[in-house]
Amino acid sequence: MSFSSEIKEELSKTNNLKNKEEVKYEFLGYLISSNIAIKKNKIEYLTENEYNINRLNKLLNNLNIDYDICIKGNLFVIKFNIENITDYINLLGNIEKENLKKAFIRGSFLGSGSINDPNKKYHIEISLENKQYANILKNILNEFDITFKELERKSSYSLYSKDGEEISKFLALIGASKAVINFEEIRVIRDIRNNVNRKVNCETANLNKTVNAAVRQIEDIKFIYKSKAEDKLSDSLKEIANLRMENPDISLVELGKLLKEPIGKSGVNHRLKKIQEIANELRGNKWKK
Repeated sequence: MSFSSEIKEELSKTNNLKNKEEVKYEFLGYLISSNIAIKKNKIEYLTENEYNINRLNKLLNNLNIDYDICIKGNLFVIKFNIENITDYINLLGNIEKENLKKAFIRGSFLGSGSINDPNKKYHIEISLENKQYANILKNILNEFDITFKELERKSSYSLYSKDGEEISKFLALIGASKAVINFEEIRVIRDIRNNVNRKVNCETANLNKTVNAAVRQIEDIKFIYKSKAEDKLSDSLKEIANLRMENPDISLVELGKLLKEPIGKSGVNHRLKKIQEIANELRGNKWKK
């Protein structure tokens, strides 16, 4: 079962059917979904998800609305008539109580919402019939400090988020408690994994930098000796040069500790820079000849 279906299974069992007002506003959330087709008072809702149908079935029973359910291919289809459909739509402009707003949001997600497997990526989306409905839902979400972005599609409008924090707050808001726990566990694991990867990448980059610098230093030292110009090296430079040749993979700090009279990183770097200058000078003189 997908993560999205698990959430809808949990929501389909929400135990609030005794509250007629909440039932009405959750049903209203279904009515603004892009999966609804309304022709006068005749309404048709299509979905691949059995939990969407199960929940809508309960809402219709509770509201004493007659309906028919059939299957077309891989789609569940539920048809029903509402004589006062306009009265339901007019409710959109007058949602004041917090519990009714939550019920409306829950219904909109059940009606046409989806969420990706958070192990792969964070993405939640609710597809709505038109821009007006998208703006209404977006504004209500903003009241709960949840920010979704708007996306215009060919025949519908979508609200979506790719932010893990926003998705977690949304799931908590609509009452998907188990889903929130699962989602947060996955977020923690992903964050740890990402931090480890960043650390490894950083350490790898530093190691590569150290190795590349050591290779250049050894090339300079070899060139000086090959040019039989070691007399240009002072005793301190010869000492650091020999240590670098013997220890090509250690850092400047470690290299400094191996000296007879240990010095710090900046001191080692200064000596190696002097060796580089001598090697470059020799290369220049060789080129002139």
